[in-house]
Amino acid sequence: MARCFEAWNAREPSEPARAVATAWTPQGGCTDPLADVRGHEGIVAVVAAAQARFSWELVREADGSAPAAGSDVITLDAEGRIMSVLGFLDRVPAQT
Repeated sequence: MARCFEAWNAREPSEPARAVATAWTPQGGCTDPLADVRGHEGIVAVVAAAQARFSWELVREADGSAPAAGSDVITLDAEGRIMSVLGFLDRVPAQT
């Protein structure tokens, strides 16, 4: 999971591609409510698009609450590299 987060948290332009190549198998994928991609290029593109459009905050600093929550299911190959990531939104804030 830490290697997966490296790609999503990367700040330098070359870091996501390096992190994805290290963590995912060449045919690996990433599926969540916003994307369903296979291969390193597709995963890097999803990371780049997500970083350009929005950011996540999991905990409110003011009261420590977490209005949104999700879970990921990661499948690894025999070498410990990611074959797929399935993302789920378990709880989202009520629409106001």
